[in-house]
Amino acid sequence: MRHSFASGRRDRWRRVARGIAVAVATATGFAALSFGGLTGPAAAAAVESLAAPSPAALSAAANSEVATGYGHTCAVRTDASLWCWGSNYLGELGDGTTTARTTPVRIGTATTWASLDAGTSYTCGIRTDGTLWCWGNNFRGQLGDGTTTMRTTPVQVGTATTWASVSAGDSHTCATRTDGSLWCWGFNRFAQLGMSSDIYIATAPVRVGTATTWASVATGYAHTCAVRTEGTLWCWGNNTDGQLGVGGLSYRDAPAQVGTATTWTGVTAGYAYSCAVRAEGTLWCWGENGYGQLGISGTHQTTPVQVGTATSWSTVRAGFDTACAVRTDSSLWCWGNNSTGQLGDGTTTHRFAPTRIGTATTWASDFAPGYHICGFQTGDSLWCWGNNANGQLGDSTTTQRPAPGQVTLPA
Repeated sequence: MRHSFASGRRDRWRRVARGIAVAVATATGFAALSFGGLTGPAAAAAVESLAAPSPAALSAAANSEVATGYGHTCAVRTDASLWCWGSNYLGELGDGTTTARTTPVRIGTATTWASLDAGTSYTCGIRTDGTLWCWGNNFRGQLGDGTTTMRTTPVQVGTATTWASVSAGDSHTCATRTDGSLWCWGFNRFAQLGMSSDIYIATAPVRVGTATTWASVATGYAHTCAVRTEGTLWCWGNNTDGQLGVGGLSYRDAPAQVGTATTWTGVTAGYAYSCAVRAEGTLWCWGENGYGQLGISGTHQTTPVQVGTATSWSTVRAGFDTACAVRTDSSLWCWGNNSTGQLGDGTTTHRFAPTRIGTATTWASDFAPGYHICGFQTGDSLWCWGNNANGQLGDSTTTQRPAPGQVTLPA
């Protein structure tokens, strides 16, 4: 049973989504630096390794990245080029137009993209030189460029060259720098920026506290969670469904520690819930559970609850009401909302426990769940499935797909 206040906000969000993108998809902000199946000294080493990457490390990276928004998808290839497709009503593809695309289109000519994340109807990415760029919807200042002007091409966020990770939510964005500092901007009605909600909108990055130990950050609809380098977990913002994991339903306008564990290695935030993994490979979720997005049966949870008994979880990421995780054997599992076939099991039945996607054991840690899901497999092949009303699956159609289909990225 959902709380009526949360349901009201969800209905408003859906109406906005239909107006923006016609189809329903996901708002997913995530950060998933995680190491599953580790114990003893190995677990300690995993937590120790959570320090933010340097620009030099970003330059050396040749990893694929994929991000999904409400009705659009973007991906970085191993050659560090950027490609996007799907809904483009608010310029979220970054190609200089507001024209939807049913197949991947290259964004600019740069070959220096290192990582990215997609919000509801906007996108942000970090380049190998440590600069941060955002584009798309900017009604709440979520692009961080000091304005509320929509951008149809990437615009740089300030002049800093030390950005390490970025997470895009519905209308707010947070990012870490290589010095371990944390910054947020955009909508702050529910204190999701980690500061008093008296500040309604911040159109440029504002530092969250003074700590220099932030390793990763994840933004949901109106809440934020982050992991520190010593393995502690912190959340703040809206807490109507217990999505902060601190017990009770009161919102927090500053980071509040989730329990006392010091073995958290990655956290992700969905609409009104959160999930995280620990160094020993266990998986935990909390918050709203109307669709089974916590991976368990029952109602909402205000503190972390373990998902099953497996100790082989490696990476978890959350979308709107759907979550997915990869195990150490490189199998992919998803659960929660399945209304558009995004669980890939050939049905539209919601699942209250992790459901395996096919039999492949070649899934990488680059995957993004929502009303449509995309993920890379080893060999750099990209696969998408679920909702496709805006061409976000990149297969040149707008036909929903209940099982993974490979995306052809132009040579």
